[in-house]
Amino acid sequence: MAPVRGHDPRRVPRHFWGLVILALVARYACHSLMLLVVLVHERTPAPSLPDLILSYVPYVESLARWNYTLWILCYIPGAVYIGWRDRSLFLRLVVLDGILALVRGLCIPLTALGPVLGSDLNALQGFPFWSTWLSIVNPISAVVGNTAGIYLTKDLFFSGHIATTFLLYLFSRRLGRVSWIFLGLNLFTLAIVFLAHLHYTIDVVGAYAITYCLYRAGVKVGWVPRDVCD
Repeated sequence: MAPVRGHDPRRVPRHFWGLVILALVARYACHSLMLLVVLVHERTPAPSLPDLILSYVPYVESLARWNYTLWILCYIPGAVYIGWRDRSLFLRLVVLDGILALVRGLCIPLTALGPVLGSDLNALQGFPFWSTWLSIVNPISAVVGNTAGIYLTKDLFFSGHIATTFLLYLFSRRLGRVSWIFLGLNLFTLAIVFLAHLHYTIDVVGAYAITYCLYRAGVKVGWVPRDVCD
């Protein structure tokens, strides 16, 4: 399809940076609210379940330790690239990603799945709630710290790692062949999730299904522009 004459997706429209700041603040607020619900759920006892796929997948402790950093490396540069290629598309991505975080925050306590690995320590021992939440929503301490001595073990259904990188891929399809790189990043994240035993298999399946349904809803209402794959 020939580009529209006079249209440059990289052109910065009036008030663009104000909209970017507003969208990013809203996205961060959605993330923080989701973590608030997740942290409440951590105090609720829940059973661990058998998983047919994970029973055949080896556990790699180093990937489990660095999974959050690896996810950031797969997600943030890709989102920035989309913003560089198409300003409007980036804003739409950020908003839909925020909605996805809120949906995840609702799904996690509804499913009540116990830890994939180990015992349900957070339900047994308790922890300081607000200081822990502040540590988790702080992006620096979440990456390099120990989040106030607590590791989230029941933020399971659905996988945020898979959902966010898959959403990036869906949006990147408007940018041409580079979308294959985004698909590769999503598959790399998928390997990390399984090898680190971060999620049950159903969490991964649910992430793909819910993310795609939300994306299609965005296309349906006109928030997400159509592409050749739609």
